[in-house]
Amino acid sequence: MGGMKAEWTKPHLKVVMMGNSGVGKSSFMQRFVNHRFINLFRTTIGTDFLTKEVSVDGRSVILQIWDTAGTERFQSIGTALFRGAHCCLLVFDVASAASFSALDDWLHELLTQVNPRNPAEFPLLVIGNKTDQRNRQVSKEQARRWCMVTGAEFIEGSAKEDLNVDYAFHQAARAALHYFEANSVETDSSCIQISEEEPKETRPGKCQC
Repeated sequence: MGGMKAEWTKPHLKVVMMGNSGVGKSSFMQRFVNHRFINLFRTTIGTDFLTKEVSVDGRSVILQIWDTAGTERFQSIGTALFRGAHCCLLVFDVASAASFSALDDWLHELLTQVNPRNPAEFPLLVIGNKTDQRNRQVSKEQARRWCMVTGAEFIEGSAKEDLNVDYAFHQAARAALHYFEANSVETDSSCIQISEEEPKETRPGKCQC
């Protein structure tokens, strides 16, 4: 019990990943948490959930990483999973212009589900995955312009080549921790503990790699 109490004294930061199906969200998460790359496409059914302890400026935090489904038929189950999120990674495939174009819709969905008090302050990172691909369709300049408008941080990387994966998640952890501390009054129930109980319905909200 003592170990469990010590574990929960560390900030638990909820990071959600959003983006079209096939952009590599699961691969990015698996590379970071389990240090492996599986070159096999499968559609995430609902959500994948992994945790990892990381250090942010000398402080230990627990990242709860939620890989949400990228297909529309599963989006309806995601409302409760966004409750209490502290940061979002919007992931697109640099070799897919369609996945980049979809970022506007994913951002709208994020803000609708999370419903932050001040949307402009909610931490947002955009990940351009699959830089190992030769048939690039989205330039760095395009992605940076979109991020400048939305106030997001842009990071390019490759889950396959393990490029900027750790950096992206550590940046997300740092941003999530700052958001957690700035909104500490609202974070008493910010993270979901896994149990066999069905998630409760969330209140309706307002407002995509």
